[in-house]
Amino acid sequence: MLDVRRLRTDFDEVAAALARRGEDLGPALELARQLDARQRHLAAERDELRAQVKGLSKQVGALRGKGNAEQADALASQSRDLGAGEQRLGEEADQVAAELRDVMLRIPNVPAPGAPDGSGEADNVVVRVEGFEPDAIEDHQRVPHWEIGSQLGILDLERGAKISGSMFVLFRGLGATLSRALCQLALDRNRDLYEEIRPPSLVLSATLTATGQLPKFADDAYHLERDDLWAIPTAEVPLTSVAMDEILAVAELPMRLMAYSPCFRREAGSAGRDTRGLLRVHEFDKVELLAYAVPEQAPDLLAEILLRAELLIRDLGLAHRILDICTGDLGQSHHRSFDIEVFAPGVDQWLEVSSVSWFGDYQARRANIRYRPEGGKGTEMVHTLNGSALAVPRVWAALVETHRQPDGSVALPEVLHPYLGGVTRIGPPA
Repeated sequence: MLDVRRLRTDFDEVAAALARRGEDLGPALELARQLDARQRHLAAERDELRAQVKGLSKQVGALRGKGNAEQADALASQSRDLGAGEQRLGEEADQVAAELRDVMLRIPNVPAPGAPDGSGEADNVVVRVEGFEPDAIEDHQRVPHWEIGSQLGILDLERGAKISGSMFVLFRGLGATLSRALCQLALDRNRDLYEEIRPPSLVLSATLTATGQLPKFADDAYHLERDDLWAIPTAEVPLTSVAMDEILAVAELPMRLMAYSPCFRREAGSAGRDTRGLLRVHEFDKVELLAYAVPEQAPDLLAEILLRAELLIRDLGLAHRILDICTGDLGQSHHRSFDIEVFAPGVDQWLEVSSVSWFGDYQARRANIRYRPEGGKGTEMVHTLNGSALAVPRVWAALVETHRQPDGSVALPEVLHPYLGGVTRIGPPA
């Protein structure tokens, strides 16, 4: 969340920056400013009473030491009355502080100055396009992946739905092997710099709040009410909280982490859109990259994560493009974002397969992740960044469509051969 102190010192600047998102955030900002002022006023009154109580307590002790019990009792009674007032003020201050936090949690991040202005998805800027030659797409590639998967016996949507319901999928045989191979490739490609983590798949509410999924996106997450745990929508969630409530040494930064995990999403807003095949599913596998950094390191790390994700897509032989996400399409926590989209010829669509984002100190402030500057006093909030190294479903879909051959088989990219036991092509079942 934003630093509430900015609402005291730079209110107009923050309001102008948030206006670039195209949302009417003025009332929320003004309410936050009023609640902050009220909470600080109450806290000051509470502290004043606390000081008076402390002073009276010393006087009571001195009077009792001199044997002046009557005067001591009178001051003690006065101290108790002030103490009760202090408690009431403290409770009211805590209540206002909780209201302020709730409002601040719902205010989105300030867009980076370099983020392009725009009102929505249509205004995202195409930075570049790689390997896309629409006139070179053959008819045998214009078959949707769900048909290819069924023909080759590697994707069984019907049994997936039978087991778990719609938008759950079942990979079979080499389809399952391919899914696992994609994740292992992503892990191997990034282990030179990124420490591998295997995080829990279920997390506390505080963990989900730290990344910005709560409270705004509760309807899109799976909640285990009995245990008050949430199924993670991405490994970004537990990775961000690895250092929750910690102070990192500046020498530890940047700290790079990566994780394979299953991901769970209700897709509450899909309303039948792109729900066929693998384009939008409730559970999928993904490898995530995440970094903690000092502010000066963040821009280079953003470029690094984006490049690593793109090189994987390139080596899988997939046509792709890079989008600079405009202010009106940024996620709530995002300061700056780039998307990688691949072209899937069978469904004739550009599919988002990776979002690479810089969050500034927005997430770190929620999770209370700080660092101690070298030679400096006090602590500062770290900056967080993340990106999908590889998310399976849409990459899997684009891969089998792109590399489908005239005989109906799928030629597998060379970079995957070591992970497939020597298999280089997926043909029809015998």
